[in-house]
Amino acid sequence: MTLIHSTAIVDPRAELDPTVTVGPFAVIGAQVRIGAGTRVGAHCVIEGRTTLGRDNHVFQFASLGADPQDKKYAGEPTELVIGDRNTIREFCTFNLGTVQDGGVTRIGDDNWIMAYVHIAHDCQLGSQITMANNATLAGHVVVGDWATIGGLTGVLQRMRIGAHAMIGFASHVGKDVPPFMVVDGNPLAVRGVNLVGLRRRDFSNARIAAIREMHKLIYRQGRTLDEARTAIATLADETPEAAADAALMDAFLGSSAAGIAR
Repeated sequence: MTLIHSTAIVDPRAELDPTVTVGPFAVIGAQVRIGAGTRVGAHCVIEGRTTLGRDNHVFQFASLGADPQDKKYAGEPTELVIGDRNTIREFCTFNLGTVQDGGVTRIGDDNWIMAYVHIAHDCQLGSQITMANNATLAGHVVVGDWATIGGLTGVLQRMRIGAHAMIGFASHVGKDVPPFMVVDGNPLAVRGVNLVGLRRRDFSNARIAAIREMHKLIYRQGRTLDEARTAIATLADETPEAAADAALMDAFLGSSAAGIAR
C-alpha cells in the first residue's frame, strides 16, 4: 500500500509508486504520476498532467500542475514534468505549459526551490538550480544548470538565465543573463564573474581565468557582441580546457533575442 494519510484525497486513477508518502489533507488528481520515494506534504494540491520523478520532497501547501495563468489557455492537455531529488518548499506554485509553446513546463533534477517561488507556464529549468524565497519566473523562461536566483527577484517572460549565473536579491531581470555572470539590481547590471560558485564546483584555475577573460571581452573592452564572440572563439583555441565553457557562452550570446544584461 502507498503511504497515504487517511485524510488525503487521491484520485484512484493517479499513478503513485508504493513508496510515495502523502501527508494529511493533500489532494492528488487523476492524471498525476509520482515516482518512488517522493514525499508530498500536508495540504499540497497536485493536479493536471503532472509527473514527478524519484525522491522529491514537496513541502506543505505547495500547488503543482494548476492551469497556467494565461488568458489564452482553453483547457488543452498540457503538462508539468518534474525530475528527481528536487526540494520544493512551502507555498510554491508551478503551472502547466501552454500550446503556444512546447506544451510542457519542465524542471530538472536536484533543484533547491525555496518557499513562495512561482514557476509559470512553459518555463524550462535545468538541474542543480537554487531559487530563493519569492523568486518569480514569468512564462517561457529558461534557466540553465547551477544557476542561483536570489529572493524577491522577478524574471520577465521569455528571458534566459545561463548556466552558473548568479542573480542577486530583489533584481529585475528584463534581459538575458549570460552564463557564469553575477548580476543584480533594477535596472539589472553585471557585477562580475560568479567566482564563488565556480570554485565550489571545482572549476580549475585555467577555466576560471578563461571565464574571467570572456567577461572582459564582452563587458570591458568596448567590443560589439559579434567582436566579442569572435575573440571568445579564439580564446577556446588558446585554452582547450575551457573550450566547452567558451562554446556555451558563444551559443548563448548567438541565440539571445532579448539582448544581454549589461
